[in-house]
This record gives sequence, C-alpha cells and structure tokens, in this order.
Amino acid sequence: MMNRQGRATAPGDAAAAPVRTVLGHRGLDHEEPLIFELGQDGRSGVDLPEVPAVENRLGGLARKAAIALPGLSEPQVVRHYVRLSRRNYAIDMGLYPLGSCTMKHNPRLNEKLARLPGLADLHPLAPASTTRGAVELMGTLAHWLMVLTGMPAVAMSPKAGAHGELCGIMAIRAALVARGEGESRTRILVPESAHGTNPATAAYCGFKVDPVPGTADGRVDLAALKAKLGPDVAAIMLTNPNTCGLFEREIMEIAEAVHGVGGFFYCDGANFNAIVGRVRPGDLGVDAMHINLHKTFSTPHGGGGPGAGPVVLSEALAPFAPLPWVVGTADGYALLEDAAGQSFGRMAAFHGQMGMFVRALAYMMSHGGDGLAQAASDAVLAANYIQARLSDVMTPSFDGPCMHEALFDDRFLKDTGVTTLDFAKAMIDEGYHPMTMYFPLVVHGAMLIEPTESESRESLDAFIAVMRTLAEAAKAGETERFAGAPHYAPRRRLDETAAARKPILRWTPPAPAKAAE
Repeated sequence: MMNRQGRATAPGDAAAAPVRTVLGHRGLDHEEPLIFELGQDGRSGVDLPEVPAVENRLGGLARKAAIALPGLSEPQVVRHYVRLSRRNYAIDMGLYPLGSCTMKHNPRLNEKLARLPGLADLHPLAPASTTRGAVELMGTLAHWLMVLTGMPAVAMSPKAGAHGELCGIMAIRAALVARGEGESRTRILVPESAHGTNPATAAYCGFKVDPVPGTADGRVDLAALKAKLGPDVAAIMLTNPNTCGLFEREIMEIAEAVHGVGGFFYCDGANFNAIVGRVRPGDLGVDAMHINLHKTFSTPHGGGGPGAGPVVLSEALAPFAPLPWVVGTADGYALLEDAAGQSFGRMAAFHGQMGMFVRALAYMMSHGGDGLAQAASDAVLAANYIQARLSDVMTPSFDGPCMHEALFDDRFLKDTGVTTLDFAKAMIDEGYHPMTMYFPLVVHGAMLIEPTESESRESLDAFIAVMRTLAEAAKAGETERFAGAPHYAPRRRLDETAAARKPILRWTPPAPAKAAE
C-alpha cells in the first residue's frame, strides 16, 4: 500500500491506523444496519389504497400475522441501497482478476441496444407476426456463432454454461439411443482438472464418470486416455483451453481417439474467449460445445435474469438439438416450435434470453471478425504479461506461456505461515477482488488470475505491483498483515465456513428489554 507521499505503509503503521469514529463510518463507507433494523411501523414511501374485502379462497393457507416488511420512507430506502452498493466490487470499479469466470467489461453500446423498446419489451407469448425482427436477430447471432466455431448447428435456448452442458450431453444421449447404444455406452471420460459441472452433468444424465489424469505440464495424459477407451465410452468432456489456462496441444489426437471407439467429443466452451476468431472448435473434432455469452461476448453475468449458453453441434448431433429451432425461410427467419424429427425435446419453456442475445450480437458486430481475434490475442497477452512479471516472486504452476489466465500455486508461501486464503484476503485491503482460489483442484493452493483483454498497461502494472509487494511481505515474515486481513473491509475477516454451513436466512427482531423490577 502507498500513502499520498508514496511511502509504503502496512496496516499496523501509525500513519495508517484507523481512527475510531462516532458512528463507525469510514469516510464515505457508512456502517449500515439491516433494512429490518431501520424499519419502523407506520413509515411508508407510498400511499396504498385500502384492500377491498373479497372472498377468502386460500383455505388454511391464509396469512395469520402481518407480512413483517420494514417500514421506511423513500429517502431511507434509497440511501440504504446506495450505501450497500458501495460495498460491491465490480468490473466497473477496477481489475477483476477472477480466473475461469472471465469478468469482461460490458460495453455501454451493448446496454443501450438491449434497452431499445422493440427488444426490451418483448413478451415470450407475443404473436409471431410481431416478433420477426427479434427472431431475425436470433438467427443472425446463431449464424455468427456457427461461423466462429465452424459448426453446422446451434441450440439457442440453454440459459447458462451448465445448462448448455446438459443440452450437449442430452443430445449425445439421444444420438446413442437412436443408433441402439443407449444402454451399452455408460461411461463419460472427464479430465481431473475439469470444471465441477462436467462430472455433475454426466452423472445427472445417468453416465458413470471416469476421471482422466493430467501430465506434469498440466494437460490431458493422452496415453492414459487411450487406455480408458472402449465400446462403453459415450463421450469425453474436455475444456480447451483447459482450466489450468493451457491449450491442449493433442486435442485433435484426443478427438480422433474418442471418435475411433464411437464416442462423442463434448468441449466445455468456458474459455472460448482465449481463441475466438483464431481457432474453430469444429476443426478440432468437437461434436458439441456450449458458449458462455458472458465470458466470450461480454454480456453481463446473469444480466438481471437468466444468462445464455448456446450450444453448437456437429452434423452428427444436429438432428437431436432441442426445440425451438431458428430456421431460415423464404420470408426470413422463423422459430420452429415443433419438429417431427429426433429432437430430444425442450430445454426451457421459451427461446432463451433475448437481452443477452442483443448484447452478444452488438459486441460481435461492433468488433468484427478481426476485432474479436484481437480481443482474444490481447487477453492472452495480458495473462502472459502478468505471469512473466510475477514469476520471480510467485510460483507459476507450469512452465512456459499460458493462454488467457495465469495459474500460480502456493509454493512461494512455503514456511511463511501465510496461506492462499490469507494472501487473497490481503488483496482486499489493497482494493482488489481476490483471484480464483484453490481451483483447479489439481494444483495445491491455486491462484488463478484472468485479466481479460480490456485492461490497460497501467492497470496491469498497478495490479502486478500489489501482488509483488504482498509476495515479498509474506516472505519477509509480516504474517500479522495477512492473518488479520482484510483490515479495511466493512466486516473485516468473516468465518465463511460457518456462514456457509450455518447460514442465518431470516431476520428475527430482538426480544424486548425487560423492565427493571
């Protein structure tokens, strides 16, 4: 940490010691009670009419007590949520180094287009004659997703990456059933470094999960993979670039080997941002791949509602895609709601997340093919810059350059008394959200950092300076700085394990004080 004079200070220095304030406020960060603690009976920001008497049709389910919502004036409500908003770290505040999650900048152009009345106000039950422009937008986005991936079909309805995985594996299962192998192909191969949703999806669809070990350089062990192949293998689920931030160099050999025994190749597309515009997964032998629009095409995580995880499919799996299909007709695009084919059915009630489709297409069209390739290259460059600048004070998990994220382990913290968690908590004091910790599981004390393509050289240098200083402080024995961190967060260090295992989900008012006898 640096003070205004540029002198390095630590949380324990007198110059940095916090002043005890009357109300517990720290500058613009106010000590904020729960909204229920602020509430008082009789206060309201609106005047509501009396509810007319009607016949009670709730039977024994009628509420017997007040709804117990807090009573506040409008200024109280506004101030409460504005104060709380200051406690959220966001990509609009600074570098967000979460690895695997890809916290990309969300361009305001995309937000403006998503709010256009003809798109923002759509209803899923609107007559087809009134939604032709929206369907054309979906078809255009679908077209470019197929072009960028080199795949002949895409399912637009999945609403997230995990939902997309489910779509891909269900299409694979339907294809196996169609060729009479639904009962005999029972295993799905999953690398040990995979996202946790991969084995969960396979198991949910009724397959046995067979883990595939990695090599010392962080990639799939091809020999071990081939040894596991057989007539009962349904598919492999593999991420490329993988969760160690590395490109699987033997990806085409892996695809060929799996196809050789009649299996399918599912690619987890979470890290497509590193290769979009430069590598087409279809050319690598992929049969199905979900695309996280928030990771690769800048749509917000969730966007205030469902996300979007379209799934591109190979020619072998295209007939089994879920409904509805976006199809081209003589009059333009249309939604095919009911197909007399081999579709395995529906993934959702409607057609996907329109707001995310608008944002993703706006991102594509504003960048163009060359811009998307440049963004991918810049993401890889930024990650390698961080890895190169930190490799002398931290310990990269694998030798050589990385792709879009730099992976470090905790060897540099050995015998310091500082853990990965301690190190991450100290980052909060320095104004940064911690990187992804302890993932992938194959790396001890993992620290996975993904800067994305939108950070400036100055932003990266500032982050690197903080990481270097913290690493040097840990090695210098400044354990108190880490053990008590974060010192400047509103609630200091929380017992997150207890909070997860024993959550308090309902506020209860304190018991009234007893009168003195």
